[in-house]
Amino acid sequence: MLGKKSVRYITIIAATLSILWLLSFGWAIQDYYATGATDDVVKKQDSSQKTVKKNHMFTVVALGDSLTRGTGDDSGKGYVGYVADELKERFNGNVVVQNLGINGQISSQLKKQVKQPNIQRQLADADIILLTIGANDLFQQGRTLENFDLATIKTIEDAFVENLTTIFTDIRKANPDASIFFVGLYNPFIEVDETGVTSPTVRDWNRTAEEVSSTIPRIVFVPTYDIFQLSVNDYLFTDKFHPNQQGYRLIADRIAPLIKWEGERK
Repeated sequence: MLGKKSVRYITIIAATLSILWLLSFGWAIQDYYATGATDDVVKKQDSSQKTVKKNHMFTVVALGDSLTRGTGDDSGKGYVGYVADELKERFNGNVVVQNLGINGQISSQLKKQVKQPNIQRQLADADIILLTIGANDLFQQGRTLENFDLATIKTIEDAFVENLTTIFTDIRKANPDASIFFVGLYNPFIEVDETGVTSPTVRDWNRTAEEVSSTIPRIVFVPTYDIFQLSVNDYLFTDKFHPNQQGYRLIADRIAPLIKWEGERK
């Protein structure tokens, strides 16, 4: 039989083990609920962030040359402004536009521009990107028409393709998801080109540009050649090169219906 001291020791040990078990159980319960509370906070934060993203302003970033700037439009809007007007009506005014176009810009200059950190940041925030580039590369302020040479044009086109590929690639690095609407060239010299060589040159240029566009996801090539083909002077500014207000409106009318947004009410 066990002595009184032995019984006392066993009782003390049992009581100690019970207390330790209860403490461990309590800690486990506390940790479980603490973790659950943290998860709830994280879930609420994620949900809040998704709500902010879903309800953010629809951001348009426009790149390119004087067509992007709207040169020739007395209102100053250009096709970018008219597209924005249409979107504001459809999206209840929740539209912001960053027009980064530069008058006279050529593709090699745009290639440098899109590499700039501040431009990369703006591109990253874009829902859509509007782009016009190439007219100054090809036409060179009319010098191409004055000294038309197929070999020279081929050299210019090859350089343009290389620049355009880099431009699209860098835009995609900054923003993998935004749709890019790349506006093709029209021929402003149709009625003054007695030899008729500029029209097939512009059409070939557009075909090449469209092929480059098709190699990168979510790029929409928007043709404009046909808009100006039959009544070019009706849609040109007095400089006979840039579109006038009506010409820009027609370009915008072609782009705007293509644009969709998850926040748009159906």
